Amino acid sequence: MAAVAQAPVRGAGSSAVDEARLPRPARRAELGLLVVALAIGIGAYALVSIKVVDRLPGDFYAQALGFVAVALLAHLILRWKAPYADQVILPATIALNGVGLAMIYRLDLASQSSAKPHDLAGRQLEWTAIAVIAALAVVWFLKDHRLLRRYTYIAMLVGLGLVVLPLIPHVGRTINGAHIWVSIGPLSLQPAELAKIAFAIFFAGYLVTHRDTLALAGPKVMGLQLPRLQDLGPILVVWAASILVLVAETDLGTSLLFFGLFVAMLYIATQRFSWVLIGLVLMGLGAVFAASAFAHVQVRFDIWLHAFDSDVYNAAPGSGQLVRGLFGLANGGLFGTGWGAGYPYLVPYAFSDFIYTSLGEELGLTGMLAILMVYLIVVQRGLRTALGVRDGFGKLLAAGLAFTMAWQLFVVVGGVTRLIPLTGLTLPFVAQGGSSLLANWLVIGLLLRISDSARRPSFAPERGQVAPGGILPDDDPSGPGAFASAPPTPGGGTAATEIVLPDPGTAATEIVLPGELPSSTTSVPSVRPTPPPPPPPGDDATGEVTRG
Repeated sequence: MAAVAQAPVRGAGSSAVDEARLPRPARRAELGLLVVALAIGIGAYALVSIKVVDRLPGDFYAQALGFVAVALLAHLILRWKAPYADQVILPATIALNGVGLAMIYRLDLASQSSAKPHDLAGRQLEWTAIAVIAALAVVWFLKDHRLLRRYTYIAMLVGLGLVVLPLIPHVGRTINGAHIWVSIGPLSLQPAELAKIAFAIFFAGYLVTHRDTLALAGPKVMGLQLPRLQDLGPILVVWAASILVLVAETDLGTSLLFFGLFVAMLYIATQRFSWVLIGLVLMGLGAVFAASAFAHVQVRFDIWLHAFDSDVYNAAPGSGQLVRGLFGLANGGLFGTGWGAGYPYLVPYAFSDFIYTSLGEELGLTGMLAILMVYLIVVQRGLRTALGVRDGFGKLLAAGLAFTMAWQLFVVVGGVTRLIPLTGLTLPFVAQGGSSLLANWLVIGLLLRISDSARRPSFAPERGQVAPGGILPDDDPSGPGAFASAPPTPGGGTAATEIVLPDPGTAATEIVLPGELPSSTTSVPSVRPTPPPPPPPGDDATGEVTRG
């Protein structure tokens, strides 16, 4: 059902009960965890500078205060606009962002003695502020995540447009052999990073509408329930189009990311393990085809399989970057060399593609596992949000966004540790890159908004009141809809539902139709209580047995 406007309700001072009467958490846990997260990031920033140049940077206090201000602003906005949101997601993300800033600054200091010094940490801090503000804008303006379901096919078009954007002449740019960038003035962005959010919204909106037919209708082949082509066709066409475009742009990492998102959300929607098996088979066939059809894919497979061969190591492109990263991890050992004491700058693109090996050298295996645990906490809280939210669209969207982060983490870490071939994706929140940082913070904003809905306590209206919210349930019966009423229609009639709950103990209700309505308006009955029947002999009005 569509949302309707609010109107005064008899017996209540406003159209919805004042939500201040609901218990609002103080969010002290989030504030305490934010202190720890900020201490980790700012402390690492200070240790790097002291170790490398034996002093704090000149703008240390200004940058530290800016980072603290951004984190506290996010905390205050959540207390105001999403008081029931998960209290762990924001601190964990701030900690990852701070560790990434410290490592990028460490590489900046190492570049000062080279012919091409750079200041990437300052730009990364600016992008952090922009990305956090964008995530807070999602929390502020998106009152209910279910509103995104209205834009299912618009999200599809936006996603396809973002994927195609780098192919437009004079807009797209080729960097390091990948035609995945667009130039906007002095800025360069990867639109595919934002496209993953649009496709997650499209997949969630489409699958929640067609999940029953996808799961139940269709033929069985070798014990596997396959969907009908007319049900799977639209989403398959969109996915295939995006994959083909990305292959044309030689962006196989994002292609793999989209494929994983597509298969995971199909499995979540239908609860059929056959989709996982089909996805693995298709992934294997696609890898074999790509390795034989595309020269750059074959090179990446050779680098993966024969990294230490001298011919592959000295080739251009060769396995030198991968091998140096592995040497850095070996140099780090169990506890690492310490902040500023390693040689991560010897690895090309140590601040972006290979930042995880840079952290592994200076923090060791212990630090690498700690970073992975923080990522897994963020993913776990996202999946827990998917379990807790009560509407199907929110479940699919939260699960899809959480899985996207987990899948991207696996692809990146697996590539730099030689578990799988390199893909060119960046480590969320840690690697240098404005578009990646912006897209992943938008994912965090959506997860915070959905978690606020999932954790908001159920409201039991009193007599003469309606539940807050002003939004009726979606056509998904599992949605946590609230009742609302609409203003009078032109002509004096009442067009919307007005619900007045009976007193406790009421045994029956009567339906009373609203006032006279114009012929073009549909009437919805309101519910009023009738007096309770008299208690049976021997019982008093409370239901307790009276004794002589």
